[in-house]
Amino acid sequence: MSTSRNIDSKSASRVQKQRKQVPTAEELLQGIIRGDKTALARALTLVESTKKQHQKKANYILDNSLNSGKESIRIGITGVPGVGKSTFIETFGKLLTSLGKKVAVLTIDPTSSLSKGSILGDKTRMEELVRDPNAFIRPSPSGTSLGGVARKTRESIFLCEAAGYNCILVETVGVGQSETAVHSMVDFFLLLKLAGAGDELQGIKRGIMEMADGIAINKADGENLKRAKRAQTEFNRALHLFPPKPSGWIPKVLTCSSLENTGIQEIWEMIDSFFTLVREDGFLEKTRQEQNKKWLLNTLEDRLLTDFYENPGIKKELDRLLIEVAENKISPFKAADQLLERYQKKV
Repeated sequence: MSTSRNIDSKSASRVQKQRKQVPTAEELLQGIIRGDKTALARALTLVESTKKQHQKKANYILDNSLNSGKESIRIGITGVPGVGKSTFIETFGKLLTSLGKKVAVLTIDPTSSLSKGSILGDKTRMEELVRDPNAFIRPSPSGTSLGGVARKTRESIFLCEAAGYNCILVETVGVGQSETAVHSMVDFFLLLKLAGAGDELQGIKRGIMEMADGIAINKADGENLKRAKRAQTEFNRALHLFPPKPSGWIPKVLTCSSLENTGIQEIWEMIDSFFTLVREDGFLEKTRQEQNKKWLLNTLEDRLLTDFYENPGIKKELDRLLIEVAENKISPFKAADQLLERYQKKV
């Protein structure tokens, strides 16, 4: 009998221990404020979760993390696949930490539209930066978000700033029709280009150059150095075709080599000059205010979509209507009206 009781007490102790291992929202918040990377990672996992109990904890942490990023800088980094974004970010991040900055890197990994899987391999590509005590790297799957930006990147920026990271680098996949999503989240938008890769005109056509606050011609080393200098001249000419920036900032085109660590310091000096300008004239504060308004509207859209598709009645009705639409028994437009009418009744 006593043996049975001992086993029961051990089991109860084990369960109690497991429960204690799951930190509360307040414990995670305090850990983030202390700069605890584990607490930050756990909070980011809650932010990315679609479970309601996780979202509730995440919202508590976010609400109590406001006004923590006033002195931070947010830099978006984009470019076509193969341009060397990961190598550039590692070299650039190491420069920033050597200057006493705390760097958070939010890398967005492509998600397969078929398998829904993603590689999440950026940590393995940034071996030195990931070991830096003043750096934090968080790869996230892009999902189906526009421009390859993870749906929860905005919230991730807030939490990283609350943890004391004052340089936030957001890397986009660099594919698709638009990178406007990341542009609306950051203060400075850096476009990485390659010389002689045939994407000069495409870059202009896609409109990314118009959003860029700076352009860096990467891999400017060895035999490619001359081509990089020519590309620098071409892009400088192209920039004159675009209207002036509202901030009064004049975008610059620089060359660099992430492998040889050349030109990286000059890129930081360009970005630093930008922030000096926009802080002095109040443009940065105004931009952040506009971003907050956009983030409210985007969050509303996200949550309405989630609420709509997770509604049990909608799920059942949607499955039926999808079959009827496929068999031409009902038009997609009428089916949509029926679903929205049902959803509005629930509201």
